Amino acid sequence: MTGAWRSRLPGLARTSAVLLVSLCLATAAVSALQELVGVTNASAVYLVAVVVCGVAAGTGAAVSASIAAFLLYDFLFIAPVYTFTVSDPGEWLNLVLLLFAGIVVGQLAAMQRARAELALAREREARSVFGVSRVLATRESTPQALAQIAEALRVEAGMSRVWMAFGPEPAKERLAADTAAGRPRVAGARVRVLQRKPGDEPAAWALLHQPGPAGRAPVGHDLYRVRIDASGEALGSIWAERDRSLGTPDQARTRLLAAAADQIGQAVARDRIAEEAKAAEVARQGDALKTSLLQSVSHDFRTPLAVIRAAAGSLDSDSSLSPADRHANTQAIEREVEYLNALVTNLLDMSRIEAGVLRPDVELYDLDDALTQAIDRVRARLGARRLEIAIRPAVVRVDAVFLDAAVANILDNAIKYTPPDARLRVATTGVGEATVRLTIEDSGPGVAPDALPHLFDKFYRAPGARGGSRGGLGIGLAVVRGMIEATGGRVAARRSELGGLAIDLDLPLAAAPTPVTTETTG
Repeated sequence: MTGAWRSRLPGLARTSAVLLVSLCLATAAVSALQELVGVTNASAVYLVAVVVCGVAAGTGAAVSASIAAFLLYDFLFIAPVYTFTVSDPGEWLNLVLLLFAGIVVGQLAAMQRARAELALAREREARSVFGVSRVLATRESTPQALAQIAEALRVEAGMSRVWMAFGPEPAKERLAADTAAGRPRVAGARVRVLQRKPGDEPAAWALLHQPGPAGRAPVGHDLYRVRIDASGEALGSIWAERDRSLGTPDQARTRLLAAAADQIGQAVARDRIAEEAKAAEVARQGDALKTSLLQSVSHDFRTPLAVIRAAAGSLDSDSSLSPADRHANTQAIEREVEYLNALVTNLLDMSRIEAGVLRPDVELYDLDDALTQAIDRVRARLGARRLEIAIRPAVVRVDAVFLDAAVANILDNAIKYTPPDARLRVATTGVGEATVRLTIEDSGPGVAPDALPHLFDKFYRAPGARGGSRGGLGIGLAVVRGMIEATGGRVAARRSELGGLAIDLDLPLAAAPTPVTTETTG
């Protein structure tokens, strides 16, 4: 017995059962009506059996029920009974009308059933296609969406396995999703490929390969391939494994597989376009960043170099300079060299942070001692500014070099953007179980609230900030964040209680705090 007949056996058994039960019940009803109630001709009851067969089993069952009703009524209820002989011409007319009415009513009932089944199938198909579209539209990642779609297609298309692979041709495809990952695929199976037709003509399955001697296919499963493409370019395939006894997928399942392949192709094409656009945007921003960096670096290098050149030239060519002028020129050269050194150091530190090669040497340090050198270096540049220090002694786990550079950058930033009579304060403002908060704040103009989250971004300069003759590259605070976070700390910016900007450094605490010490320099 062939696989096609095996797949039809359940349907034939169901149809035979419906036909037999309906006719038996109708015959019993006709017998009761005519013999017990006294109805002369109850043959119309058989039409109920015909309608039941048409609705439950289709046109074939309805026609079979009509013919069987014709024969049963003739054999059981028309004299002479238990024969197919009809002596009364009027009875012949009734039988013919019964047969005609039965066939017509049965076909109408079967047509209504077919329409209902078609509507249900289309509804299910539409829900399946919508489900594929929804998964693709709401996907967080394409691989995850493909796995969900593959499982949905396996269920809705009546497949035992579905997988998706991408590549220009089947031999070069790479697996992307599989409903039975890890299980080996069918070996030696026949492969059918979905061939698309022009216009509205439905697609059809074409046998691509049929191995085995004398063209005999091995018993088991067949493979079905639906090509995934976009704008004529082959992107991959939907592969499905199906029990051969079930036959080829019907039109509804075929349309579902084709629609899923089309939507996946469009989604993959959109992902590719989005990636290309993102890469182009990154490249554009990179070029703009490089241009901005070159412009800023050239400006920030040119200004101190011009000062150094002028001062050095005066020292070399003007012998009439007084000792005070010579000292002033020497200090100008030293100041600008320090600025250049700090600028180059920040650039190098930023490159190390971005390259991921920043390796802190974390040790236990007294917080007060770790800040001494950074604070001492800025005292000469304070001018009339007043520096307040209120540090609660504590032992912290930090890299002393990184902490020194971070605090120096913050203080340099404060001096650059505050007026000459501003107040600066370095203080511990909070001690927790695991961290101590070091706050560096000023009484300057501060920054706008919407600029605070961006202060630690590379090359960011707050709108309206004025740093005297030098605006800076906007990397000082970015270096601060990189160095503090490298040692396990955290950094944040907020509005200072003094009216300006406050930078909070949360440093890992290694020992219990001791009483606070206070110092003021003005």
